[in-house]
Amino acid sequence: MSTGPVLALASAAAYGLSDFAGGLLARRAHFVTVALLGQAGGLVVALLAAPAFPAAPRPESLAWGALSGVGTGVGMLFLFRGLGRGAMSVVVPVSAVGGVALPVLAGVLLLGERPSALSWLGIAVAVPALWLVSRTRDGTGGGAAATADGLVASVGIALQYLALAQADPASGIWPVVTGRVAAILTILPLLRAAHVRARLSVPTIGWAAVTGALAALALVCYLLATRQQLVVIAVVLSSLYPAIPVLLGITVLRERLGWRQALGLVAAGAAIALLTLG
Repeated sequence: MSTGPVLALASAAAYGLSDFAGGLLARRAHFVTVALLGQAGGLVVALLAAPAFPAAPRPESLAWGALSGVGTGVGMLFLFRGLGRGAMSVVVPVSAVGGVALPVLAGVLLLGERPSALSWLGIAVAVPALWLVSRTRDGTGGGAAATADGLVASVGIALQYLALAQADPASGIWPVVTGRVAAILTILPLLRAAHVRARLSVPTIGWAAVTGALAALALVCYLLATRQQLVVIAVVLSSLYPAIPVLLGITVLRERLGWRQALGLVAAGAAIALLTLG
């Protein structure tokens, strides 16, 4: 296996851990606060990591990174709002599938990418796998509000992936840094508009920052993966992150695995194999 798929799968693992922890936190604190603190933690990680990658940042690449950050800010706000409502079975699959479908379509129609036959088969398997892996045991989900949260989050996630992939490799990971700044600036006005007055404990602040650090690490891995393979493939592999919250729910929270989730995990494994071989 080349390093491209490995990096994309590492991105999925980091995102899955971030969403799992962030979803739990969003049930204890206001979702805007969790999103903002997360992006602040991500900014710290990105700033610490950036000097390790030789770079000559170009203004247009930094602008693409900033646009990606706007997508991140919107995506995380609506994702955490949905998770805070306890509707993970709806918000996660909708946001993940939409976050895959839109970049794939854009990659093929706008960027001129041409995945192989095996890769197309992997994409076709991955989309239903993402849905199945996040379903409840009875196959039901939440209401229209949770579905709307997931749809808006998916647009933000798609923008995040597509814009970041346009950054010049010579810019290193500085586009991730500008993205975290843009995400903070996107979320910050909502903190006041929402009249958030919550008093946060030090552990809550710390864990919120950790979720953002993991998300920033995921974006770094994704950005590096796009420089070694088609954006379409990197997006699909990175978007397999819903499997992580499901597995953690089984092992950590002692949740029972439904047959739909089991089928989704098997399908996700098959999609990974097809995409890496393609």
